[in-house]
Amino acid sequence: MVTEKQQIRNIWMLSREYGTLAGAGGVKDVVSQLAEAFGRRAECSVQVVLPCYGFLHPEEEGFVPLTDPNDPGRLLKYEVDMDHPAERRRESVTFFHKKRGGVSLYLVDAKRFRAKKGVYTYTAEEEVKAAWQKKSMGHHDYFAMNILLQKAALELMILLGTVPDIIHCHDGHTALLPAIIREYCGYRSYFRSTGCLVTIHNAGIGYHQEVGDLFYARSITGLPAAVVDEHLLGGDFDPFLVAGSYALVNTVSENYARELQETDDDELTGWLGHELASRGVVLEGVTNGIDPALFNPASGESREEFAFDPGNEEDDLAGKKRCRDVLLQRLTRGDLESGIERSGYLKTGMEGPLFTFVGRLSEQKGVDIFIEALRLIMEKERTCQVLILGNGDSVIEENLQGLVHSAVGPGRVCFLRGYSSELARSVYSAGDFLVIPSRFEPCGLTDFIAQLYGNIPIVHHVGGLVKVRDGYSGIAYKGNSPMVLTAALERGLELYSDKKAMRMMQVQAVRVIKENYTWSIVMKKYAELYKKSRESAGSLFK
Repeated sequence: MVTEKQQIRNIWMLSREYGTLAGAGGVKDVVSQLAEAFGRRAECSVQVVLPCYGFLHPEEEGFVPLTDPNDPGRLLKYEVDMDHPAERRRESVTFFHKKRGGVSLYLVDAKRFRAKKGVYTYTAEEEVKAAWQKKSMGHHDYFAMNILLQKAALELMILLGTVPDIIHCHDGHTALLPAIIREYCGYRSYFRSTGCLVTIHNAGIGYHQEVGDLFYARSITGLPAAVVDEHLLGGDFDPFLVAGSYALVNTVSENYARELQETDDDELTGWLGHELASRGVVLEGVTNGIDPALFNPASGESREEFAFDPGNEEDDLAGKKRCRDVLLQRLTRGDLESGIERSGYLKTGMEGPLFTFVGRLSEQKGVDIFIEALRLIMEKERTCQVLILGNGDSVIEENLQGLVHSAVGPGRVCFLRGYSSELARSVYSAGDFLVIPSRFEPCGLTDFIAQLYGNIPIVHHVGGLVKVRDGYSGIAYKGNSPMVLTAALERGLELYSDKKAMRMMQVQAVRVIKENYTWSIVMKKYAELYKKSRESAGSLFK
């Protein structure tokens, strides 16, 4: 029996991304959908804290300035210690607040955040203003941004007079918070019954938010020198490693957790998983969920003739075919959102399948392998087409341009450089197969989204992508080479020629999601981790 003391009621989350407000990847969807799933429970109070970036317009989004609970006529404003090794520094913060989807959202308003036009990297606009702020380069003060967010959130909780049951810290940007509340004297007593969970959304090199200047790390975090010195990975102070000493830590799929601690794939993280294991830290695994209602091609946003339901065996998906026809006509006209650059075109009326890709153009995502596989398959098979939406590595972008202008490209290869959520949905709706050739993938949401739009995933069977059941809910392959991926694409061609088998796979894919991966199901696993974390927190003060 769950006692009153064990009930998790007051949940706080920290993230650099959230839903449609601020996002650069799948984290935005996971955080917002998980928060709102808990927010729908009557017994839960859910709060999320994130930065107020310069591209946000809080008032237009319905936020209001947060006032001081002790003096409602004044803004809640205070200063956060952000010391440098040889200089004491403080930064002023205020807040905006609103409630959405059962969740209280707080934006930390500070000069450091307002100066940023992108979540993690500089934009073309910022490069024009200052040449050293190169487009797509990570923020030079990323570590200070992370510390300001975490310290500001803790002070907010205290000033609001609330003691969380759980603080859920998303990714390396917030992973130092558990150490801060256990090592600061005042915080240690105030948060003595608060549990902390740190979720690693991506443990790959470049995602740890580590810092090499140890003197700077000690001063700006305020953590004891011993804490900094004892949590080094490759000589750098690593927030994920720190999290293992002060909190429960999970990754976003069971298989990714296993790969990190039990296989040589952990080399891609700088051996984080093995180092945690050597310290007795066991990574928990919870595969991300999804809210099918948010990705429902049968719902009312589009005109009725474009609606379709991949999970309904009786639906012949005529609406999906119309979506494809309309998208191809848009591409021919060049009728695309601002910021999207089109290279190549797709001939209308072709009978073969449309292979698609949506996401970052990077080696992690295996796009270089995909390009080579496409050359091989398109030289053999003259009816298939490919549509790619995304941007990223300049070399990969150039190689895609080369494919577009190659002998196999005209009418068959189209590259849309850039990203928009509306256009992504059009690609999901139009496509027959979504290719996900990632070298490693902690969980992946694009396979879920594709399945909900009747776009069968073809995935490299690693990390969280093992949730795609080969031959049942998608096509999966092992091995990381163009030849192996080409064979998987050929399987897609065979499946496409068997309309009955393909239709059954589309139905089965939706069924698997609804039976195993909705947030109402996945949320229960997080609730168990919350309870486990809170129980551990309490034991520290017996």
